[in-house]
Amino acid sequence: MRRKAYDFVVLIEQASDGMFIAKVPDIQGCYTQGKTISQVLDRIKEAIQICLEAEEFESPKTTFVAPVRIK
Repeated sequence: MRRKAYDFVVLIEQASDGMFIAKVPDIQGCYTQGKTISQVLDRIKEAIQICLEAEEFESPKTTFVAPVRIK
């Protein structure tokens, strides 16, 4: 059986304590943290797999356009 390929946007933020936080907006509750960007990227890949296995995932009907900073 062939696995379906997905393409997710991952948002990475840095907390005041220096930890990196990665979130997948298209999968509710899919996030993780790590001490380095490399570590958080490895962990978010694992989190995505776990989230997809835990529930029947339906592709979102929207498309990511761009982050915008408003001051």
